[in-house]
This record gives sequence, structure tokens and C-alpha cells, in this order.
Amino acid sequence: MTGADELTGSWTPGQADIDNANLTRFTAWLGETGRGEFADYQELWEESVRDVAWFWEAVWHFFAVRSTTTPETVLASAEMPGAQWFPGLSVNYASEVFRHETTDRPALVAVGEDGSTDWSWERLREETASFAHHLRTLGVKPGDRVVGYLPNVAEAVVAFLGAAAVGATWAVCNQDVAVPGVVARLGQLEPVVLVASDGSLYNGKRVDRSAELAEIRSQLPTLTATVLVPRIGLPAPDDVTPWAEVLNHDVPLQITAVRFGHPLWVLFSSGTTGTPKGIVHGHGGVVLEHLKYLSLHLDLKPEDRFFWQSSTSWMMWNLLLGGLLVGSTIVLYDGSPTHGSTDHLWQVAADAGVTVFGAGAGYWLSCAKEELRPGRDYALDGVRAVGSTGSPLPASGYRWIQQGLGRSVPVVSCSGGTDVVTAFIGGCPLVPIRAGELNVLCLGAAVEAWGEGGTPVRDEAGELVVTKPMPSMPVFFWNDPDGEKYRGAYFDKYPGVWCHGDWLTITDRNSVVVHGRSDATLNRMGVRMGSAEIYNAVEGLAEVQDCLVVGCELDDGGYWMPLFVTLTDGADLDDALRDRIVAAIRTGASPRHVPDDVIAVPGIPRTMTGKRLEIPIKRILLGAKASTVLTPSAVDRPELLDVFAGYART
Repeated sequence: MTGADELTGSWTPGQADIDNANLTRFTAWLGETGRGEFADYQELWEESVRDVAWFWEAVWHFFAVRSTTTPETVLASAEMPGAQWFPGLSVNYASEVFRHETTDRPALVAVGEDGSTDWSWERLREETASFAHHLRTLGVKPGDRVVGYLPNVAEAVVAFLGAAAVGATWAVCNQDVAVPGVVARLGQLEPVVLVASDGSLYNGKRVDRSAELAEIRSQLPTLTATVLVPRIGLPAPDDVTPWAEVLNHDVPLQITAVRFGHPLWVLFSSGTTGTPKGIVHGHGGVVLEHLKYLSLHLDLKPEDRFFWQSSTSWMMWNLLLGGLLVGSTIVLYDGSPTHGSTDHLWQVAADAGVTVFGAGAGYWLSCAKEELRPGRDYALDGVRAVGSTGSPLPASGYRWIQQGLGRSVPVVSCSGGTDVVTAFIGGCPLVPIRAGELNVLCLGAAVEAWGEGGTPVRDEAGELVVTKPMPSMPVFFWNDPDGEKYRGAYFDKYPGVWCHGDWLTITDRNSVVVHGRSDATLNRMGVRMGSAEIYNAVEGLAEVQDCLVVGCELDDGGYWMPLFVTLTDGADLDDALRDRIVAAIRTGASPRHVPDDVIAVPGIPRTMTGKRLEIPIKRILLGAKASTVLTPSAVDRPELLDVFAGYART
């Protein structure tokens, strides 16, 4: 038996993995129905992007998506932006969820720091039916906006599904978003109904959000009703409907069919440089994309228990809900991921019987830094795959996950975004995984790396572009009637081609290395390198808790590349540690990209979804005022910006 320390992070599927994969079943079905024979994944991917209409029509029929009519035209217009998918069809996300109702397993497991509750499919349907009925009694109709100020609790799922069933458009903010940030997001939608909880339990503390809720309500003048979910047991104000009253309806679930592109939900950009952009996705596009990604790439099955640590403000919450579309049991967690200890999420996974477990790359690296061994400490034999996203996961992170579990499992890293509420690049159960690499470009995603001349490159870094439309691309941006914001976000650089803003290398093995944001690329002596390469090298040091690197072009033609580090408790940035940091970068990344200065700071500010603020910090260091490059409500610790402004002055 292989020892934990001998595990490399790489993985090769066995014959049983291949035989049992959903993708194997899909490929066989393509042959049986005369749609084509494919020798391997690469052949299938190439056909899926050569003829995207063929591919998505096949996805529609393979998953037997319900509609009032049979699709006659798949892609009426392939122009980007503005592609027209499945014109004339009517669908509803909620219909695709409840077709999987069963008594064999729960629909979801709601976990908090105070315990967990299994929700049967029957309970989920009944509460969704009651909430949808309540919305209709309030006069809510298709296209109206229903919004949430909610942590990751089961009632957030119910509220979303109830809104979807009515045809209303959903949006939600987690309660760690400050009031100005909530209003900046939800206020622009002019919502008619707000669903909120009275607070939450976080890191052992009871967090009362009643004052924030009152302020939010006062700044949303279009509200006609508010519903209160009792997370910590506070009474509802007189003009607020308690959740229990909403459930006092014994009614069947009524689902309104809507057109394919009818707005399902609005997700928001980080809002670091202005009002957050409202990114609108449609029912049909989300259904097809999530069925494809979760079933064919992540290989979720009805018997799986699917857990991805997320807040309701992050697109991974929306993807987690997609587990219901394939009949899996989804696991929600409301609380601190490190409550009591860094490995707390592993305990959650063990107690909930999780089989597919995902989290942000930062969490896995925190566990690795402490050399935790959750496979020894918790009953995790059921975990068969681990997912990672949010930032590039270095090879050391892949290795630790396997070593932490004490056995080889596929580590499925994925890269995509809020913009498409899915991944462009992800996993495939039929293809080997090499530690530090994403093993495939996703089906139906015509992804290329483009060099300086706007031509495809291989085995060298380039811009991530998508040359053909995907159904889950935004149907529009909110308050963008002429589409200017939408075009400016993705199509200004290459008209008609989606430019995502990431920098990647597609290898000769067709795997992918993501280097980070292309606008944060480090250009030292004419050699470009992604910031992720620096982070991968530095974050392996036990003394470094977090870090941020930027490259600043100076007025005199010079180039200043500082590395800011936050140290673990008890560590000191002395000459010896500086030398070790430099050596790690020199050997693990590039001798040309050794920083000019290594500077200790009390923390690294990030967006509310955990992304480093490389470009705003760079602009602050070059003399811009923080107020002109950042919206404080979009930053987790805005007080840290003053630290970087101080370095701009000195």
C-alpha cells in the first residue's frame, strides 16, 4: 500500500472509474443515437466546439430537459454578444430540480455550528410550494425581483426555488457584505420582496443582523414585503412576515414555464471599481450548463452527497444548488470554515457523509501549511473526489489533498467565473490529472490561448478567449439597455470573441495551466509571468500566511516589483526569512521575477469572494487614491488599503 508521503497529487482513472462515469454513458448514447463515434475525450471536445449547436442539442436530449415544445432550432444566431439559444422553448429551473424527487435520500443537508438537519425532498417541495404561493398572493409575477439577505441556510434554497417557480428573478447577498454593498447590489434591481434571516452563528458567536436589516429595508423603497427567517430566534418586526406564516399553506407546487432566456438570477461582479455590475443568466442556459458540468465533468450521480464550501454571494453557491438538477444531495454549511480548528470543514464533510467535496484553493493551502491529516482523524472513506477553485491551486496543494486523505483521489481544479456561472476549464473522469494542471477544456467551451497577435498559441501563455457562444453566457447586464457595459466587459479587445481576462497555457497534452489575471501579469525585463507562479512558490513557506505581488511601471521608465507578505503568528521578517522567500521564488518560479522588496503587512485585502486586489493595489501604489479605484464595500478589510497608500507616499 502506498504511504501518504508517496502520493504525488496526480491521478489516473482506473477501468472501473471509466466504466462508471456519466461521460462514458453520454459518449455511448451519442453512438447509439447516430450522433457520432468518438475515440477519446479530445475527439469529443473538438466536435463539441466545432459544432456547438450539435453539442447542446445532444445535451438537451440526453438529459431529457422538460419543455412545452420540442426544440426545432438550437442556435438561431451565433453572434457574440447576443447569441440566441433555443428560440420558442419554455422551461423552468425548478421543474428540472423537482423531477428528481425521491424518498430514497434527502434533497439537502443543512449544517451549522449548532448542528445539522436533513431536508427530505418532500419538505423541500412543500416549503418551495408555500413560498411560491406566498409570492403570488403578494402579486409577484414573472420578471419581478425577489432578493435575499441570507447566509447559506436551507431557506435560501427554498426562497430561490420558489422565486424561480413563479418566474421571478432572484438575487442574494451573504450577511458578511456590508450594508452599502448590499444596497449597491440589490437596490439596482428594484426588488419587490426581500427574504432575510435575523442573523447567523459564526465562529461560536451569535451575530444579530436586525439593525443591518432595518437599514437595508429603509434603502430599498420598491419593497412591498419582507419575510424573516429565524436563524437565531429573534422576533419579527410588526411589518415583517415570519417564515412560519409563509409555510401555513398546504398547496401544490405550481411552476410557471418561461422562455429559455428568461432571467433566472442576477449575480454581481466584485464591484471593486464602481457599482457592481448585475450579470443576468437565463433559466435554460443555466440548466444546460450545470447539467453538463456537474454530470459530465464532475461526474455527480444521484447517490452522491455534494458539498462545496461557499457563501451565498459566490457563484459556487449557485453551482452547488445545481447538484439538485442531477438528483444529488447537496450539503450546505453556514458558519466559520475554521470553527474550532482549521480542519473543521473536513469534520463537516465526514459527519454529512460527503462524497464530492470542494472549497477554495486558499482553504486547501491553509490545511497543507499545518500539515493536517484529516483522513486519519475523520471518517472520510466516502470522499471520492475533491474540487478546488477561486485561484490556481499549485501542485503542492494537489499533493497535500491526497496526502491529507491518505489515498489517491482525483483533485479536480476548475476555472471559470461569475460571468458564465460555470467553468471553462475543469475536470474529466476519463483523463489523467497531473498535479498543478487542469486536465481538460470543458465540452462546448471553445477556449483558446491567444498570443500578442490575436492568434492561438500552444505551450506558451496567452489570453483566455472563447470563440463561440455558450448557453450560460449572460443574457444581458442589468441597467445596460444598449449593451455597452456587456460589450466593454468581454468584447472590446477582440470584437466578436469573448476575452475573459485570464492568462493561461494550453499544453501539448491538452491540459491547462492558469497563471492568474492577464491584467496582473508581471512583465520583468520583457518576460511575462503570472502572479500565481509567485504565490505558488511563496505560500509553501510555513511562515507566510498570505501574500500579494504587483509590478509597477514607474514614470522614469523603471519597474518596481514588491512582494507583500502576511506572516503567521510568531514569525518575523528577518534577513533569513527574506532570503528563503527569494530562494523559493528563484527556484520555484523564475530568477528574473525575484521581487525588488519583500514587505510585511498586517493583512492582504481581498474581494468579498476572496480574490486578491492586484490591480487596485497597483494603482494605489502608483499614487491613485483608494476612493477612485475601489469601492470600500467590495473589500473584506478596507482599512488595510491605508497600509498600501502609505507605501505609495514613501
